[in-house]
Amino acid sequence: MDDVKRTIKTGILEALPLAFAIAAYGLSYGVLATEADFSLAASVAMSLLVFSGAVQIVAVGMLASGASPASVLFTSILLNLRNLLYGAALAEGLAPAKKWRWLLSFGVSDEPFVLGSSRFKKYGPDPLYFGIVAGVFYLAWIISSLIGALVGNQADPQKWGLDLAFPITFAALLIPSLKEKPVIATALAAAVIAIGFEYFMPGNEFTIMITGVLAPLAGLYLKRRSLNA
Repeated sequence: MDDVKRTIKTGILEALPLAFAIAAYGLSYGVLATEADFSLAASVAMSLLVFSGAVQIVAVGMLASGASPASVLFTSILLNLRNLLYGAALAEGLAPAKKWRWLLSFGVSDEPFVLGSSRFKKYGPDPLYFGIVAGVFYLAWIISSLIGALVGNQADPQKWGLDLAFPITFAALLIPSLKEKPVIATALAAAVIAIGFEYFMPGNEFTIMITGVLAPLAGLYLKRRSLNA
C-alpha cells in the first residue's frame, strides 16, 4: 500500500509542471473553438473524446474554413500516427495492467510518453504511474478547455503567449534525454529541417509532419553505423 501511495504521489508531482503548460494550451483551444462558432458543449465534448491538442486545434481551424469531414479525419489520422510508435514503445511498461491496457491506451500521447518511458527505464513496468500521469493531463486539458470556451473572445492566446507555453515546456523535458549521438542527431536534423522549411516556405502546414518523418532517419543512420562498427 505504501508503494501505491508513493507511486500516486510521484505521478502527480511529476505531472503537475507539464499539466500547467497543457492547461495553457487548452485555454488556447477553448478560445479558438469559440471563435470558430463551436458551442460550449461541442468544445468540451471534443476534449473529452479526442484528448489531443494538436488534432483539436487543427480540426477546429479546418472546420471553420469549410473543410470536409473526410479531410479533417484524414489529417487527424496523420497527426496521430506517431501514437502508434508511442504505444509500441510503452507496451512493455504497461504489460502488467492486462485488463486496463485498453483504458491506458487512451492516454498515450506526447507528454505521458516522455514521463512514462523515463519512469519505465529507471524502475521497470509501472502502469499505475502512467495512469496517474495521463489522468492529471486529461483533467488539466478538460478543465482548461472549458475555461477557454467560457472566456471565448475575451482572451487572445497569442497576446498572452499561451500558444508557446506547451512547446517550451515540452522542449525542456526533452533536453535532458539528449545524451546519445543518434538522439542528438535526430534533434539537430529536426531543427534544421523545420527552420529550412519555415525559411523557404513559411507557414507550411506540412512542416511538422515532414520533419517528423525525415528527422529520425539521421538518428537511425548513426545507430546503424555504430552497430556495424
